[in-house]
This record gives sequence, C-alpha cells and structure tokens, in this order.
Amino acid sequence: MSAEANRIVQKLWSYCTVLRDDGLSYGDYLEQLSVLLFLKLAHEQTLPPWSQESPVPEGYDWSTLVGKDGAALESQYRLVLEHLGKQHGLLGLVFRKAQNKIQDPAKLKRLISDLLDKEQWMTLSADIKGEAYEGLLERNAQDTKSGAGQYFTTRPLIDAIIECLAPRPGETMIDPACGTGGFLIAMFLHIVAHFREMTREQRDHLRYEALHGIDIVQSVVRLCAMNLLLHNVGPTPAQLDAKRRQLLDDKVPPDQVDGLLDQLLPVRAEDALRQLGSERYDLVATNVPFGRKSSIKVIGEEGDVSGEAITYERDDFWATTANKQLNFVQHIKSLLKINGRAAVIVPDNVLFEGGAGETIRLKLLHECDVHTLLRLPTGIFYAQGVKANVLFFDRRAGSSSHATKRLWVYDLRTNQHFTLKTKPLQRADLDEFVALYKPGAIDQRQPTWSDATPEGRWRCYDLEDLLARDKLSLDLFWLKDDSLLDSDNLPDPDLITAEIADDLRSALEQMEAMLADLEPSPAP
Repeated sequence: MSAEANRIVQKLWSYCTVLRDDGLSYGDYLEQLSVLLFLKLAHEQTLPPWSQESPVPEGYDWSTLVGKDGAALESQYRLVLEHLGKQHGLLGLVFRKAQNKIQDPAKLKRLISDLLDKEQWMTLSADIKGEAYEGLLERNAQDTKSGAGQYFTTRPLIDAIIECLAPRPGETMIDPACGTGGFLIAMFLHIVAHFREMTREQRDHLRYEALHGIDIVQSVVRLCAMNLLLHNVGPTPAQLDAKRRQLLDDKVPPDQVDGLLDQLLPVRAEDALRQLGSERYDLVATNVPFGRKSSIKVIGEEGDVSGEAITYERDDFWATTANKQLNFVQHIKSLLKINGRAAVIVPDNVLFEGGAGETIRLKLLHECDVHTLLRLPTGIFYAQGVKANVLFFDRRAGSSSHATKRLWVYDLRTNQHFTLKTKPLQRADLDEFVALYKPGAIDQRQPTWSDATPEGRWRCYDLEDLLARDKLSLDLFWLKDDSLLDSDNLPDPDLITAEIADDLRSALEQMEAMLADLEPSPAP
C-alpha cells in the first residue's frame, strides 16, 4: 500500500475505534463511510475544474449535511438516506436500505466535517482512492465476529488466480458471488498493467462493459459498488445522470428509463442462482459462498422459527441439491461461453461429496476441460475453519468423449503453515504455481513430482485415474506430512493450535449440515 493510501486508511480507521465505544461495528462504520464518501465525491464533481451537474437531487446532497449539527444534522442525514435509497441506478445501489448507525450527532458531525470534508478526494488518483478503500475493506474483514471475512478473499491469491486466467482486452468477466469486488478489481488492474497500448474502444469496453458482479447481500453490494467506483470502474454518478436526461429527451417512457440505467451498472444485488439469464462470459472467477446449504427462515403463526432448505430446479443443472456450493459450480459452467475460462475457490466437500456431488463432477469432467487444481493451505481466509481449493476449468463444445484428458494438481497445503497475523500468505508463495501453470501454454507443462522427486508439489493425473477413484473423488494428495514423521519438525505451537481449531470448525460445519439433512420436513 502506498504511503498516501496508508495515511488515509489510518486517518479513517482511527475514528472507528472512537465509534466502537458507542457499539458501532466495523461493518456499520464502513457502511456510514461509504454513503458519506459517495455524497462527498458527487459534491466535488460539481466544483471547478469538473463543474458537472450533481447526480444527487437538490436538498439531499453533501452541502445539506456540512452546515448542520446536533438534532438537525441527525434528522437531515436520516432524510437523505431514506430519499436516496428509493432512487434507481447507482444512487439506489449505494443507498438502498442504508440507515444511520451513529447515534451521537457530535460524532457524526466530526466524521462529516473533520474527516471527510477536509480531504479533496477527486484530486487523489484512482490508485490511491481504490487502494485506501480496499485497505478499509480488509480491516473490516479482520473482524471475525461480524462474519465479514466471507466476503473478502486475500489479495495475493486473487492476483495469482487472475494471472493464471490471463484476461485480455475485449473479454467479459463475471463474479456471481462478488463480495466486495476483489476479483473484478484485479482483472481491471491486470489488463491495464499488461496492455498499455489499448485503443479508446478497448478502454471504454473495459471500464463500462467488461466487468459484472452479483451478490445476494445488499450491504455487501454497496461496498462493492463503492470499491468499483473508486477504482474508476463503471459509469460515474454524473454519467448516469446525463444518460437519464438523454433517454428522457429521446422520449423513452420514464418507467423504462430506470431499468435501462440499472443495466449499465457493473454490480447488482440478487440471488445469482435463481436464474441463468441470457448473457455468457469469457471468464468467471469467484469464491463460492461458505456454508453448504441454501436456506430461508420461516416464522410460524406462533412465532417459532425454522429453516427450509432451498433447492433450485433449473434445466441447465445436472443435479438438484440444496448444497449451494455444488449449485454454484453448475451455475458457473452455464455462465461460460464455449472455450470460456473459470477459476473457482471451492471447499474440500465439493471434491469428494457423494450423490449429487459425484454426478456433478462426472458431468464437469465430460463437458469441461478440468485441467488444474490448486490445493490451498489453511490459515489464509478470514472466515475460520475453511479448507479450500481453486478449481480451473474451460467449457468445451458438446462431444461424445470427455473434455478433460488430464488434471494437474499443485499441493500448497501439505507442510505449509500460514496465519493471518504472524505469517500471512504472500504473492511470492504462489510464484512457483503460477510459473508451472503456464498461462496460454498448458500443453507445455512438466511435473515436478516423480518417483525420483517424491517431494514435488506439481503432479498430473490422467482421466482414467480420476474415473477409477471412489465416488470420483478429486481430493488428491501424495506428499507426506513431515509433522507425522518427525516430532522435531513440528511447526510453532500457535500454528498447530490454529490448524486444530480450523479442523474442528470444519468438522463441526459438516456435522451440522448432516444433521440438517436428517431433520424431517415440517408437516404441511
């Protein structure tokens, strides 16, 4: 992180500790910060040298907050959030369901006047603004009690995955569980860094058409929208406002204008699994949601609460299951164009679960070239107890034979020990994998494992070997665990403790899922 971005993060985050004393969580603070920062940016765009019309309706903009304090400020802030939350387009995306969580008007005044108003955000480069905001998102993810970590994937892993996918100008990408937008930002930055001679059309496509994100949680979509906006991805509020006026001048019915504007947004809040839609994409990169089952809360007549599993009946799905991670794998296959490329972070159960899991793996091997599996180490996710992998596959045209011929596996888990605080995963830890992956030259891969080099982490399995495995399990490993062979080679006690805790959490989650499957359905 640059020194200027770090200065902004420290300045804004230090005030969060003050608000924590009033019971405000990190997530609540970041929500308040996001909506206020949006208003401040929109206000700055109306000033010289930009001198653009404000996309925020008069009477609900930044200037109506700066001059007030006490109860008047609190009342006006509540009014602004309520009114803007009813709008369409980017305004609705950022403000929908936003609420004032700062109960002390004096502290709200300080956040507005001292911390945000004194900073000239438009004069900062997109790199600094984006980097600072991502720094705040990561701080929020570290608050394990809030569960925010499940919406944040560590940046070194994202960068390595995007480098392997090797996106190019003109290609489109979607993240159907986008969280705070890490994969979308990484693809944008990768193309900008690797293709400096893009045409004007290619740059416009990258900014306005290439990137698409979906998440089911409205508050997370708000953070993603701000993250993209601060990285200069997608239309600005002023551009959307100008487009609205153009559509109205072209006699487009007002009730259709809002829908057309919503289509221009790079991110939207909805259940990605509910329907496929008509668009297909060149790339899909995502970290599928944690938790095996999709469910909704049902409140009975007497106030009793029960859960009902959600299953998705879709013609393009190979199997019907309540396991949302398996459903996401099926959904991602359908999102891809023919020869489209996918990288999906999945938990271990996707690799070995029987029943629907076995059916889905068999179909995936048949219709897609499932060419690479990266076994991830524990201790790299903010959500606890996660054992995960990255599955890389390309969709192929229909054929009577299996599209997958061989699967390359890189084991970054065995004898690797990481923690978020004392030994976080670095991009350099993935250098060997990216080099061996050989983006664009997969047919030139060479294994590092052999009978002569049994410690090699890179090994190839032929399709026949995979089909012969029990339940077609892709949970593949071959390296010997040094800690089981040599007590002098044990990792530090804190690492051992963290790994035991992760194992117990993972086992508990699987047991809870099994119990939920065994519960009888409520009587009609």
